[in-house]
Amino acid sequence: MAKKIITGSQALLRSLVCENVDLVFGYPGGSIMPVYDDLYDYRGKINHILTRHEQGAIHAAQGYARATGRPGVVIATSGPGATNLITGIADAKMDSTPLVVITGQVTTANLGSDTFQETDMIDITNPISKWAIQVRSAEEIPWAVARAFHIASTGRPGPVIIDIPKDAQTGTMHWHEYEKCDFIRSYEPVPDLDDDKIQLACEILDTAEQPLMIIGQGVILSHAEQEVLELIEKADMPVA
Repeated sequence: MAKKIITGSQALLRSLVCENVDLVFGYPGGSIMPVYDDLYDYRGKINHILTRHEQGAIHAAQGYARATGRPGVVIATSGPGATNLITGIADAKMDSTPLVVITGQVTTANLGSDTFQETDMIDITNPISKWAIQVRSAEEIPWAVARAFHIASTGRPGPVIIDIPKDAQTGTMHWHEYEKCDFIRSYEPVPDLDDDKIQLACEILDTAEQPLMIIGQGVILSHAEQEVLELIEKADMPVA
């Protein structure tokens, strides 16, 4: 069967549909315009919520993710559009909220030249995200999207950034069958437990004079309500 030739922006939108994304939040700009141009052809499949500011878009996506349990998807342009997302990305990392953040970028030929609205989103977001990648060609986009959704939604959920230069959006590729990702060799969503540290935590609880258990969203995300309730009753301690 002949493979269809499509652009990188079309590959991005197809990949989102394959990940069952039907709602995205965003604000357009020059470096992400190819994606917005092709988004018109996906009306009925992907609903786009146009906000008045990129920060509004990412906080709305956080609310969507918290309410549904599915990764919130945000689209923004390069430079100031992308940096307006920083507070929401940091908040999502701290609050374990799954997000897939897609930002436009200047063309690959202009990377590193301090051209108009070029901002290094990878180095900016590395400390406040689970994963940040800049794709350099259309062919990399489906691969990056599949890994982004896997990383954002597994283990401790969090934000992932995909930075896409404009020429990668307009460049062409042969579309293959989309492959979802369920394993990355270097990524360990559920690390091995350290029995010694668990024992140490038990000893600290046993010897504490005024223990207080503070329960957060992590208990809900890990479906550990019953186990925590049993610990509370056994330890007979107050809870916040």
